[in-house]
Amino acid sequence: MTRHIVERLLISVPVLLGVLLIGFLLLQVVPTDPATVLAGPTASAEDVARIRESMGLNEPVWYQFLIYIGRVLQGDLGRSFISNTTVLSELGNTIVPTIELMIASLIWAVPLGILLGTLAAVRRGGLLDRAIMAFSVAGVSMPIFWFGLMLIQYVGFKWQLLPFQGRAGPLWTLEGLSHIALPAITLGGIFVGPVARMTRTAVLEVLGADFVRTARAKGVGEGRVIMRHALRNALIPIVTLVGLQIGFLLGGAVVTETMFAWPGVGRLAVGAIVSSDFPLAQGAILVLALSFLAVNLAVDVLYAYLDPRVGRA
Repeated sequence: MTRHIVERLLISVPVLLGVLLIGFLLLQVVPTDPATVLAGPTASAEDVARIRESMGLNEPVWYQFLIYIGRVLQGDLGRSFISNTTVLSELGNTIVPTIELMIASLIWAVPLGILLGTLAAVRRGGLLDRAIMAFSVAGVSMPIFWFGLMLIQYVGFKWQLLPFQGRAGPLWTLEGLSHIALPAITLGGIFVGPVARMTRTAVLEVLGADFVRTARAKGVGEGRVIMRHALRNALIPIVTLVGLQIGFLLGGAVVTETMFAWPGVGRLAVGAIVSSDFPLAQGAILVLALSFLAVNLAVDVLYAYLDPRVGRA
């Protein structure tokens, strides 16, 4: 198990470097000059040139990237151009709301998707199976921004059932739960369909296996066959899907946080890019990349737990 985790960590290093390089180069091609942004609109050409020199912007791009990597390794992500505070402190204020939103989205979407997929597999070919698959296809095809706008228009604005702007507090408070409800439903809604479809396929495959037929022949109850034998052995492809969809979920979090004014990393990244706050944008990209790698590492550990053969490979 330990060797398996160490190997995955080593594989993650070049991936993280690649993400940092792509994020760095994308911000390099933006037409806005960071020195001009930092100097302000009233600064003279001499002041801008002086700031460019102090920031190392006159150096070759490869040398700037090496300097950036060296600062990141030291835990120095720079200072925000807009607020003049450290990027670490800005990110520290937004990481917790983003984690809350991710947990609140997954905690209902994944179990619901597994439940629907299992019911569809058990009732294969029936009306319930067709209804669940139609619901899943609709969920996969539905744009996240459209779903969020519909919730804001009707649940938040017209019926005034739930608030739809900002974060009122942590999840363990009633006010905090009411404010996170609509963002969590919006973000988790795109997750139910894929999980249900994958669960149905995996459970159907396991239900046709020899050990399931043997369990039924021994007189094991149908509920126990489905829960203990079929569903447990079908979890590996489901976990795979969840790990792969986390990247899409992080992208959806950017849209969701912006729509609902949720003070998370995604909304911070959008604001930093719009305002040309390059250090803050690079820091937000780094946090999102680390989150994706951490989730995939957790998925690999779950593989080893669900199938010991993976840990010994």
